[in-house]
Amino acid sequence: MHFSYTPKVDVLRQRVQTFLDTYIIPKLADWQRETANGVYPISLIEEIKIKARAEGLWNLFLPSLKHDEPGTRLTNLEYAPLAEIMGRVSWASEVFNCNAPDTGNMELLHLFANDEQNSQWLQPLLKGEIRSAFAMTEPGVSSSDATQIQTKIVRDGNDYIINGRKWFISNVAHPRCKLLIVMGKTNPDAEPHHQQSILLVPMNTPGIDVIRNIPIVNHTSPEGHCELLLRDVRIPSSCLLGTEGDGFALAQARLGPGRVHHCMRSIGAAELALELMTMRVQERKTFGKYLYEHGTISEWIARSRIEIEQARLLVLKTAWLIDQVGAKGARKEISMIKALVPNLHTTIFDRAMQVFGAMGITPDTPLADHWTWGRAMRFFDGPDEIHLRVVARMELRDNKEALDRSARYLTPYTN
Repeated sequence: MHFSYTPKVDVLRQRVQTFLDTYIIPKLADWQRETANGVYPISLIEEIKIKARAEGLWNLFLPSLKHDEPGTRLTNLEYAPLAEIMGRVSWASEVFNCNAPDTGNMELLHLFANDEQNSQWLQPLLKGEIRSAFAMTEPGVSSSDATQIQTKIVRDGNDYIINGRKWFISNVAHPRCKLLIVMGKTNPDAEPHHQQSILLVPMNTPGIDVIRNIPIVNHTSPEGHCELLLRDVRIPSSCLLGTEGDGFALAQARLGPGRVHHCMRSIGAAELALELMTMRVQERKTFGKYLYEHGTISEWIARSRIEIEQARLLVLKTAWLIDQVGAKGARKEISMIKALVPNLHTTIFDRAMQVFGAMGITPDTPLADHWTWGRAMRFFDGPDEIHLRVVARMELRDNKEALDRSARYLTPYTN
């Protein structure tokens, strides 16, 4: 892969950065004020979204976007530096209709929806008219292993009936969330990876009960990370996405690019933390020295720069691989960045918070909010341990020839 951005991407980077500087950064105080007062949805978002769409900075994440669909078709590699810029502000990606979980849901629908499902759900999502949620994780099992999911989906004539409990379902508390994409078991007796199916469930379907919006590290997101009870939820069989038993494969197709998008945005957030840290250490003194003149602080700055550059290169390689061979072919790299980047994110924000002192854990800086999200990233879309296990297993499985060759370097002292 080439390490320089194409002229096309350079132009888009400048346009997204200019848009951020012109329309989003000046509204940070307003956003914070409305959030503190419990206003939701934030009133200024829709106004800025109209501007973004008018400027063609819309749906930048979808490599298979059709010419007659709203947005700009980009590869994963082309999208990466744009997502990085968006990641500097927690709500910026929504302005460009590039926010999770809607992006993953749009990709899923784009790949597998039939014409009716496309018209009913995908097109309104592409236009930014509605929001959506993906209901996979459950409180009773380790949902990083999707074969353990317990939600039951039973066929009853021309309908399906759903019973189960889901939690940490993002977007559900948003008043414009109209679609709940539910993963459950249609055939518990089938081979483990063919027991699951995915249904497209309108949020106003009777039997969907929102139990609570779960705080993350005592931080409550207004769009919600909700716990749901699905009790005798009846929907027509036309709501099935794809075919019965393909739910696991469909979910994996959705999760791969989504994990990369999170990491792209996280790199941008880490850049912001480093910039704020670098600014602060040149303004504040302790014991007669600027903070950067203390050895520990200067080391934090250096290590942060090194770590960001390393992580960015691996994220770009992963995006490039997905473009070349698909998410399945880039599985090891996806797991590598998912294990690496959230830890990088929290480490650099922790350093920045320490440099800012007490101010760093208040709403006066974006540091605490970003740190909280980074810590949550170590769980969602699979915890660190699952991704490390994937990488280790693939190393052990795929490098047999290299391991045999390496054995020749061992000196046969026993002969």
